[in-house]
Amino acid sequence: MERIGLIAGSGQFPVVFSRAARKKGLRVYAVAHVGETEGRLETFVEATKWIKLGQVNRLISFFRDHGVRDAVMAGAITKTRMFSDVRPDLRALKVLATMDHTQDDGVLRAFADELEKAGITMHASTFLVPEILAQKGIWTRRKPSRAEMADVHFGWRIVKEIGRLDIGQTVVVRDRAVMAVEAIDGTDATIKRGGELGRKKTVVVKASKPNQDMRFDMPAVGVNTIQAMSDVCASVLAVEADNTVVFDRDEMVRVADENGIAIIGME
Repeated sequence: MERIGLIAGSGQFPVVFSRAARKKGLRVYAVAHVGETEGRLETFVEATKWIKLGQVNRLISFFRDHGVRDAVMAGAITKTRMFSDVRPDLRALKVLATMDHTQDDGVLRAFADELEKAGITMHASTFLVPEILAQKGIWTRRKPSRAEMADVHFGWRIVKEIGRLDIGQTVVVRDRAVMAVEAIDGTDATIKRGGELGRKKTVVVKASKPNQDMRFDMPAVGVNTIQAMSDVCASVLAVEADNTVVFDRDEMVRVADENGIAIIGME
């Protein structure tokens, strides 16, 4: 493999991936999304094509023009944009017409299948950067209390169930009661909703879906996650080891320690 295609969303993941690919001698060709992808990505890739969400033909044509036969999806797409700022072309509309729902995994898997029909093989977004996956164990100075661990185990069962239903990847709990479930609004908004209801000492659990497709939409956490928890005085973040992407882990742990938040990687 000499070149790799990158379907880039928001956040730092596209840049992290591009840097890693270049270090391994790969040429990166990026399809970036207007209003989502950071402009600085262009500094780290060979060429960039800016598109609106849903412009599948332009994406495929760009990869074909540059001889790209392998690609990844990296970075988030603001899910609420699907209802306000999407420009589906005929190819996208045909894919959507075959679906009975537009939940996360179903949509992403359908479009990944469409790309593979066009001769573009989709890979897991972490295949070049396995070091950013969450590690098992307690990361912070503070350990979760026995009561908090009871909430972690309770939340784990709930988050796996909503994942099975392809609803979300995050729950907020307190005293073994569900305060908030992630929907289309995303993790930080879920933490805020749950924290406002649970007041203090809420526990945040984030995990992959039971049938998670590792090519896209893997759970991800970072400093912003801890800052959102600090804003509502949440006390514990539990993530799934080996199946969660972690950005700026050292800084994330430092901020957690400053705010008395415990972080644990669960198997």
